[in-house]
Amino acid sequence: MNKFWIVLAQTYWSRFKSKSFLITTALILLLILGLANIQTIIDMFSGEEEPDKIAVIDDSNNVYQALIENIANADVQIELSEYKGTVEEAESEVQEGNYQALLHITTGEDNLPEASFHTNEISSSQLTYQLENNLQQIKVAMATSDAGIDQATVEEIYSPVPFETVMIENESGQEAKTEEELNNARGLVYIMLFLLYFAVITYGNMIAMDIANEKSSRVMEILISSSSPVSQMFAKIIGIALLGLTQFGLFSIIGYTIIQQKKDEMVGGFFEYFGLSDVAISTFVYAIIFFLLGYLLYATLSAMLGSLVSRIEDVQQLMMPVIFLIVIAFMIAMFGLNMPDSKLVTITSFIPFFTPMLMFMRVGMLDVPFWEIGLSIFIMIVSITILGFIGAKVYRGGVLMYGRATSLKDFKKALQLSKKE
Repeated sequence: MNKFWIVLAQTYWSRFKSKSFLITTALILLLILGLANIQTIIDMFSGEEEPDKIAVIDDSNNVYQALIENIANADVQIELSEYKGTVEEAESEVQEGNYQALLHITTGEDNLPEASFHTNEISSSQLTYQLENNLQQIKVAMATSDAGIDQATVEEIYSPVPFETVMIENESGQEAKTEEELNNARGLVYIMLFLLYFAVITYGNMIAMDIANEKSSRVMEILISSSSPVSQMFAKIIGIALLGLTQFGLFSIIGYTIIQQKKDEMVGGFFEYFGLSDVAISTFVYAIIFFLLGYLLYATLSAMLGSLVSRIEDVQQLMMPVIFLIVIAFMIAMFGLNMPDSKLVTITSFIPFFTPMLMFMRVGMLDVPFWEIGLSIFIMIVSITILGFIGAKVYRGGVLMYGRATSLKDFKKALQLSKKE
């Protein structure tokens, strides 16, 4: 047992002190700090935004002043200036850069305003939309006034219809989740999905490459003589897991500190949509359970595949099945965020390699019966046990294999060597 802890500690500290780990951790921490202060950074480089200067020729003689008032109330970055010359002269001013564009307002056959927008810039769709929207409001006000309709009546017609969502209890006596609850749960689900995806890709490759590196340097032969291959495999899995927890712990502490310091600034933005307030404690518990089970499942598979490789160059080739599995699970989960109750998501959530993402997504988004959650966890535990048993045998034989490993056919050879050991 003492040798197990020695291998575990060596795996942890060798990776922790590596330049790649330190640089990656530092870069991600800088990214977190940058995202938290993105608005400040943008303001530092952008400076004060200048309003769009628009020349206005009002041939209708009664729209310009109303348009000025609408623009002021809309609080948009547009500065209107009435132009007394001809359209041709105003266009020349636009060409010289004195104005960004010209707005020519005329009166149509129905005595309602019409307009044309003259510009030499292609990227002005937002500006034209704002001007068109304000002119539309003026046109509606003028048309209703000519028709003898009171302005209060028009406002009442255009006011939103009262619409209330009433939650109906399901068969278990629980109400379906509201949109606010779904948004809060969706934030945790997003975080969980990306963390698991990142952990499997990063730490799974790390385990496989660590084993391949020891085999290529012949260190494995010394390790085998001092401790059992099975002990080595699980020591590496747990060692890399502790490394991942260290890294995620740093990210969580920094992220939580920033959120606490800037929570007032973040209200109404990114953190409100991905808010984690009012999320049930059970959801956080399930997040930890499925994350750990998912890591153990994929880490065991990665260690088993890594034992078949004796060259670091071959790691990526044999790791492709693992990557495909997690990518498929991630894609189904992204689809399921909009349709968490679909049959595809429900069925695949019981497939062990997809369960960590899909079952947790269902738990976060729906009121899933407890027996389904328990069944999925039981299936995962059984799968990890079986995979661990097979993986231990493959690992025992795989660490003795040298030469180029190009296919999964090497499993048979590894199993045969484990029996002879």
